[in-house]
Amino acid sequence: MFRVRRQVYCTNQYTGENICAAVLDTGITKHPDFDGRIVGFSDFVNGRIGLYDDDSHGTHVSGILAGSGRLSEGKFRGIAPGCRLVVGKVLNSNGDGSIDHMLRGIEWILKNRKLWNVRILNISIGLGLYLNGSQKERLLASVEEVWGQGVIVVVAAGNEGPKPGTLSPIGSISKVITVGCNEGGYFGEKNSLCENHSGRGPEDSPLRKPDIVAPGTDITSCNSLVRHTARGYYHGYVMKSGTSMSTPIVSGAAALCLEKCPEAGNEEIKRRILYSATNLREPWYKQGWGMLNIKRMLDF
Repeated sequence: MFRVRRQVYCTNQYTGENICAAVLDTGITKHPDFDGRIVGFSDFVNGRIGLYDDDSHGTHVSGILAGSGRLSEGKFRGIAPGCRLVVGKVLNSNGDGSIDHMLRGIEWILKNRKLWNVRILNISIGLGLYLNGSQKERLLASVEEVWGQGVIVVVAAGNEGPKPGTLSPIGSISKVITVGCNEGGYFGEKNSLCENHSGRGPEDSPLRKPDIVAPGTDITSCNSLVRHTARGYYHGYVMKSGTSMSTPIVSGAAALCLEKCPEAGNEEIKRRILYSATNLREPWYKQGWGMLNIKRMLDF
């Protein structure tokens, strides 16, 4: 995350304090980097009580968004290390889930949005390309309802690229911020870059999709397998890649922007994020507006 913060110019004094973000994923564990800032949790897969993450994906995503970096002396802190978190478990130990689980998670966020003052919803889930018509219609309507309630919805472009038209269905609508992966040349011509399979929008659409890109290759963040012994903590962090990792970088940026401009609505925050992006000179259907630039966003 130290490298990622430099890539997106995250060098500001804001931490996302007093902002609450919701994450729908595989769950979250009691990692020291969350510092007691997990204010809500519900399990829609197994119905268990208490924090847990049997896949580590959700913990990793949440760490990118809001980890304090406590176990790494700040090296692996997230983009908004003061942000509070509400987490819904909608995926199982294999990272799989049903549309019903996702819909229940979204309904839970809508029901409790005011209780926790949720301002951001992060969905780092590709959801595949082949939902049937009814499933897709229900899902997109629910996501649009969240946006209509003033919540900033940030979703992953998915990892089905590089062909045009390979966005995750949830990322194809206008009332979200869809995030693709791009390293902006940081790794040179490395073959294993996640941008090589990041979901692409249609070539001929007037709507730029994905909306924006952020780093997503070899991201080090919180590990749900962290263990505390008499000698200290072990396995505190793990490395993962994909648009799932790019998405919470943008969610964290939204938290910083909301801390600076707490009265701003989701449409204004979206404009600030997109219009301040760094143009990578890539096709629109690959980069959208460009690479997230947090310094420019906060100065916008």
